[in-house]
Amino acid sequence: MADMNKETLERMRQMRLLGMYSAFKSSIDGYSADSMTNDQFISWLVSNEWDDRCNKMIARLIKNASFRYNASIEDIDYSIDRGLDKNMMDRLADLSFIREGRDLFITGCTGTGKSYIATALGVRACQKNLKVLYANTYRLMGKLKLAKAKGDILKELKRIEKTDLLILEDFCMHPFDAGSRMSLMDIIEDRYGKKSTILTSQVPVKDWYEVIGDKTVADAVLDRLVHNALRIELKGESLRKLLGMK
Repeated sequence: MADMNKETLERMRQMRLLGMYSAFKSSIDGYSADSMTNDQFISWLVSNEWDDRCNKMIARLIKNASFRYNASIEDIDYSIDRGLDKNMMDRLADLSFIREGRDLFITGCTGTGKSYIATALGVRACQKNLKVLYANTYRLMGKLKLAKAKGDILKELKRIEKTDLLILEDFCMHPFDAGSRMSLMDIIEDRYGKKSTILTSQVPVKDWYEVIGDKTVADAVLDRLVHNALRIELKGESLRKLLGMK
């Protein structure tokens, strides 16, 4: 029996059934499966394999998203008055806005928690097996500029288009040059009505037009973004400053 179990474990390992491997090994090492029928034991093994694969998929999605922070919906702080509505966050957390292809603007002064909230929603999306990309807007535009010089711009834009949720941090913190404006226009056009984008910014939405710069492009971009977007407008001082004072 011992040799057969050892051989079974080795086959599971070679077949990369690692969740099933761990469960079966635990049953051999002391977990009692006597109370389970054969059907229940097989179901238990398969459930462990399923959970292991789901957890690895989520970990891979979170890694590929390139988040700057660790964040979760459950850890969002509502104790400080900054204009953050818990009911709205609960609605956002069900991710229906992503399924509907709606955008979200999170604005407010530095340190008010914009990036944390965006990341928490992004992590929740990864946990639901959605593809997320988190990027600093200025750096992403620079990356696309290099891709264009190398002839890879269409490949990069296609990758962004396939992302279920795009999070652009520090939107409109820097003026857009001609190349960046066109890249932004391509991104927004590709995603319009199909995929969701979260924009975090210290700059009020009313000033985005001026930062984008070109009238025609600004009209086209903001027309696609603003009319159907959800908004969180955070107020007050930096949370880092307030927590430091405490």
